[in-house]
Amino acid sequence: MKAVFIVFNQAHTERVEYILDQLGIRGFTWWSQVNGRGSQTGEPRMGTHTWPEMNSALMAVVGPDQVDPLLEKVKKIDLINEEVGIRAFVWDITQSL
Repeated sequence: MKAVFIVFNQAHTERVEYILDQLGIRGFTWWSQVNGRGSQTGEPRMGTHTWPEMNSALMAVVGPDQVDPLLEKVKKIDLINEEVGIRAFVWDITQSL
């Protein structure tokens, strides 16, 4: 099993929901108000007067065969408008209960 953590500008919410449905990824945990800043060129997303935009994040635990299709879809979303921002990170799940 793999954990895929996706952080994205809230402008991508509908696209992210769509790809989860499209790939049959039913289980996930979603955080709707996430502050942060990209490590390379990302603008801060702080929900303040100066930096009003916000991010969301989600984590889904998926089978290894679902990782590449999910990452490909995330990449396609990012290419639509790189300034808006979406990133995905993958961890191995060694145990679960």
